[in-house]
Amino acid sequence: MQNSNKRIWLASPTMHGEELTYMTQAYTTNWMSTVGANISEVERIASEKIGCKYAVGLSAGTAALHMAVKLAGVKPGEKVFCSDMTFAATVNPVVYEKAEPVFIDTEADTWNLDPEALRNAFKAHPEVRVVIVAHLYGTPAKIDEIRSICEEYNAVLIEDAAESLGATYNGIQTGSFGKYSCISFNGNKIITGSSGGMLLTNDEQAAKLVQKWSTQSREPAPWYQHNDVGYNYRMSNVIAGVIRGQFPHLEEHIEAKRMIYERYKEGLSGLPVTMNPYETDKAVPNFWLSCLIIDKDAMCPQTISETSVTYESQHGKSCPAEILEKLAAINAEGRPIWKPMHMQPIFSDNEFFTATSTGAQAKADNVGADIFSRGLCLPSDIKMTDEELDSIIAVIRSCFD
Repeated sequence: MQNSNKRIWLASPTMHGEELTYMTQAYTTNWMSTVGANISEVERIASEKIGCKYAVGLSAGTAALHMAVKLAGVKPGEKVFCSDMTFAATVNPVVYEKAEPVFIDTEADTWNLDPEALRNAFKAHPEVRVVIVAHLYGTPAKIDEIRSICEEYNAVLIEDAAESLGATYNGIQTGSFGKYSCISFNGNKIITGSSGGMLLTNDEQAAKLVQKWSTQSREPAPWYQHNDVGYNYRMSNVIAGVIRGQFPHLEEHIEAKRMIYERYKEGLSGLPVTMNPYETDKAVPNFWLSCLIIDKDAMCPQTISETSVTYESQHGKSCPAEILEKLAAINAEGRPIWKPMHMQPIFSDNEFFTATSTGAQAKADNVGADIFSRGLCLPSDIKMTDEELDSIIAVIRSCFD
């Protein structure tokens, strides 16, 4: 079994050496701030890889999302349709601009925003001008359908590809479908700078605006002149050096993540569980996190409150709480599925749409809440050994004994 003194992480940075070379270059040339060769180069690499004309390096994926919301012209009081099952960073920039997130349920095929639920929401609010869709755990959403619906209603599509860098849909990179798209280089992402993010677009004027806004909206004057509110959002040249060293290893990381996913799929075969799904004929995920969902009839009793969870162990059955507890016992880090936004106390009064309903009925019967109750994220660190992965699989299997 796994040595309990060694931590198995959910997803930690994997460094290769080139990162230090570019960081040192920033240091020795004294380009330690928010300008420098590393920033220019990672912007070039990212736009070339993803297939967009412009990339603007920022301090975080959240900063990129905030800039995207501003570019889309979101105004106070406006409704914005948002993915429901996602990290709060997808949604918070809407609130920064004092607008109102409206949450769109998840579909079972990809665990992403449900196009039919989006259509249902547009029928109720055809005036909505902005949609934000996230690609959960590195799996592409049904982005062609979603984009088509946005075009039908003349709505701006913002693509949150923070988790899906390198994933493709119909052979096209995620991060290139939105009018404005965002990626993240947070410490646990497929490649990392420890922090950092990017705004992606084909609109030159939009890219220039973000460059201006992200450097405190300074006007071209000999003194500090400001006509607009600005932000301290520009990427550091040091952080960009880390990202520059990571980018050549993106495909290598994706392949390692894919192999982890396949090992779990094979090792857990025969159990009443399913790995996080994707459209095999259209999507190629980056497999950032491997997840599983337990069959409904194989769930032991589990009670989830706002801040804790309890369960009752039963022979032949299990639940996410039990599996996570047993993984923690061997010093392996798992994680619950993102708790849907409509279930968060801060957003409890916001509108929520499923494919067929809204209001209390939607909140009583929706896909996202079901995935949250039955699913979990598995250790997906590419530095895991085969022995460690086997130990994790053995622990999961033991939960159903």
